[in-house]
Amino acid sequence: MQITEAQKLIDDWIKKYGVRYFNELTNTAMLMEEVGEVARIMARRYGEQSEKESDKSKDLADEMADVLFVLMCMANQTGIDLDAALTKNLEKKTKRDSQRHHNNDKLK
Repeated sequence: MQITEAQKLIDDWIKKYGVRYFNELTNTAMLMEEVGEVARIMARRYGEQSEKESDKSKDLADEMADVLFVLMCMANQTGIDLDAALTKNLEKKTKRDSQRHHNNDKLK
């Protein structure tokens, strides 16, 4: 699925089930909340914090999908085509970083 297709699916879902988008500030807060849930799993499952029993059933993939959902909602409501934005961003990173990481002794 292309990102543009996913944005359209989410837009259709919002119109059918969500009535309307939450405002941009609410969605920003929701995005931070969802990113926090991903961070909690990562810190406990892959980092140095111990995982609480209640965290062991958390589904990392589902939490990451929640992040994408809210991010795509924000893109939709602000008129951003994430396919185009990601393509442009990768071009920028490639131009800027084509040798930078290869020359980083910390990555060797």
